[in-house]
Amino acid sequence: MMHFKKRLLLPFVCYFLSVSQFFHVCHGDVGTAAQYSPPYLPTACFGDDQTQFPSSNLFAAAGDGIWDNGASCGRQYLVRCISASQPGTCVPDQTIQVKIVDYAPTALSPPSAQSTTIVLSETAFGGITNVPLDSINIEFQQV
Repeated sequence: MMHFKKRLLLPFVCYFLSVSQFFHVCHGDVGTAAQYSPPYLPTACFGDDQTQFPSSNLFAAAGDGIWDNGASCGRQYLVRCISASQPGTCVPDQTIQVKIVDYAPTALSPPSAQSTTIVLSETAFGGITNVPLDSINIEFQQV
């Protein structure tokens, strides 16, 4: 009987966490992230339009796994660092929201690591890490 109660409780807990604006494994996917530096223009999504970048500078280039033949342009993702090769890299409990503005394989500036799920702007990468590394493991969710 106890096993049955746990199975009923899990969806409630996941729903409660998502409603509370917490970002946990209930709804997120796991992937990898790299960073890239300026110049950021032109982008595959919006060309030379300067207004494509959020004022926070929290933006990213989509890797093949989320590119969706360009449909990812303009999508927003919640991203948090969950681990890295060096302990203490991730900022604990820090989640950022980024806007997809480019396609990583064709971005003007090369990423710090190839074949990642997402390539974050310098500002975005620095917002969830304490130590500069080539890549990190992330949890992400489209919003």
